[in-house]
Amino acid sequence: MDRHSLAPLIDHTVLGPETTPADVERVLEAADEHGMNACIPPYAVEAAAETYPDVTLATVVGFPHGQHDHDVKRREGVLAWRAGADELDVVLNIALVQTGDLEAVEAELEELVAAVPIPVKVIIETALLTDEQKHAACAAAADAGAAMVKTSTGFADGGATVADVELMSEYAPVKASGGIGSYEEAMAMIEAGAERIGASSGVAILEGAPEH
Repeated sequence: MDRHSLAPLIDHTVLGPETTPADVERVLEAADEHGMNACIPPYAVEAAAETYPDVTLATVVGFPHGQHDHDVKRREGVLAWRAGADELDVVLNIALVQTGDLEAVEAELEELVAAVPIPVKVIIETALLTDEQKHAACAAAADAGAAMVKTSTGFADGGATVADVELMSEYAPVKASGGIGSYEEAMAMIEAGAERIGASSGVAILEGAPEH
């Protein structure tokens, strides 16, 4: 896959706890220059939407642990959409998946999906779940109307794996995120079924791709 084809599949990301406006600006500039999307903190969305109208903007909800009250998640998502976000990446309540309360997980996600007219990607945090729990989490997200399921926040030990992408793609389009730093790693995820790549190394990934 050449750079032109790969760029729109990358969410160039900056979401660390010390992310400054200057950090966000660098990511937005790179995304705009190379034709990537950008995934940025909620506080930066409104300014980014005004300054970079051609960049598809994703932001996060319930990040990074997923344990916000469901009303807070819904409100956070609505505020982000109104500020100019084009997509939302929401962390589901991981503990509820682990304890088997999938009805509550699905209900929470349904509320958010119904509250906004933009795609919602659901982060299931694969590193913290068993395969059985991954299946359950993806099924709940799909049944709630999620546009995508996403592997990781990047804040748990472990990130995207080929095996997890293959499992998740049985339920919905997959965003592979966490630990993807090269063109070869990105292509392994795409070949496994990923339709989007989330990475802080978006430029490096593209530089490893053939130009044509």
